[in-house]
Amino acid sequence: MNVPKHVAIILDGNGRWAKKRGLPRNFGHNKGSQAVEQICEDAWNLGIKYLTVYAFSTENWNRPDSEVEALMKLLRKYMKTSLKRAAKNDMCIRVIGDITGLDQDLQESIQELENETRENQGLSFNIAINYGSRDEMIRGVKTMVKDCMENQLSLGEITEDVFSKYLDTKGIPDPDLLIRTSGEIRLSNFLLWQLAYTEFYFTDVLWPDFDKKELEKAIEYYDGRNRRYGKVEE
Repeated sequence: MNVPKHVAIILDGNGRWAKKRGLPRNFGHNKGSQAVEQICEDAWNLGIKYLTVYAFSTENWNRPDSEVEALMKLLRKYMKTSLKRAAKNDMCIRVIGDITGLDQDLQESIQELENETRENQGLSFNIAINYGSRDEMIRGVKTMVKDCMENQLSLGEITEDVFSKYLDTKGIPDPDLLIRTSGEIRLSNFLLWQLAYTEFYFTDVLWPDFDKKELEKAIEYYDGRNRRYGKVEE
């Protein structure tokens, strides 16, 4: 089977999962966090090398304060346990997004986690936190313009490859497969540049219920696609 090298996932449906069970939305987020931990192990065992998940978007700040606070608390907990888990699984963890919008203690935890796992050789796990693709591109353009003004870059040198190096995903291959759970069929400002030639897989399964079996279904779908990248089929 042709297994995608890089899988990106929009984690959707935590709140609805909890609501169906008469539980608070925050309970769904906790359950969804557990699903992330398991899917990292499953992805690596299935042969996936890179996994990128959409954990908290720039738009998520508009949610009720109580829910945002609970998500930040969950993130802090995750950062504390991730070092031990990453060491056990030899996992390399990287955060994409504008972490300057997070509290200082979270920024420091993220930097420590990235530094401590940088040389690990297992799954490359990328977490999108305070991430929005439009924001990412605007930040990248601002840095690129600054480099041009300081004569570190000329207009003639700007190509797609050069622009990609100004994005949060610098050095990470573009996703081969995007998965979105919970039945929603939209990108929600996620990796708009990087998904140009990615296969999309949408499922009605809510994220907390997404497991290895569901991941295998997505891989089977990917395996059945004819990826021609604009070429004529022979």
